[in-house]
Amino acid sequence: QVQLIESGGGLVQPGDSLRLSCAGSGFRLDDYAIGWFRQAPGKEREGVSCISAVDGSTNYDDSVKGRFTISRDNAKGTVYLQMNSLKPEDAAVYYCAAVLTFRCSRLDTEYMYWGQGTQVTVSS
Repeated sequence: QVQLIESGGGLVQPGDSLRLSCAGSGFRLDDYAIGWFRQAPGKEREGVSCISAVDGSTNYDDSVKGRFTISRDNAKGTVYLQMNSLKPEDAAVYYCAAVLTFRCSRLDTEYMYWGQGTQVTVSS
């Protein structure tokens, strides 16, 4: 059974950093493209970043470029999202998702498996 579990969310102040983790089980992470998405209250879910299978190529939304970094450790079955210089507008529930394909996408409709989400709150 494929499972994705996010962790690492919390309450931080503007300018702080957080590292989110997405741990996969029940499947071989190497073969899957992984995406990070977020959804704030009253807003649609948006694709923040993604990382492709095999070559680890990455993609970022313009709003997080230069501040967020996605990475994967296939040996640990985990994908990370390092978030620096956090802003109040980054506050949301963050989800990771997986799809059995080579090239990642930031379109949520492309993904098959989803985690339960982790809350990120950015407030002074």
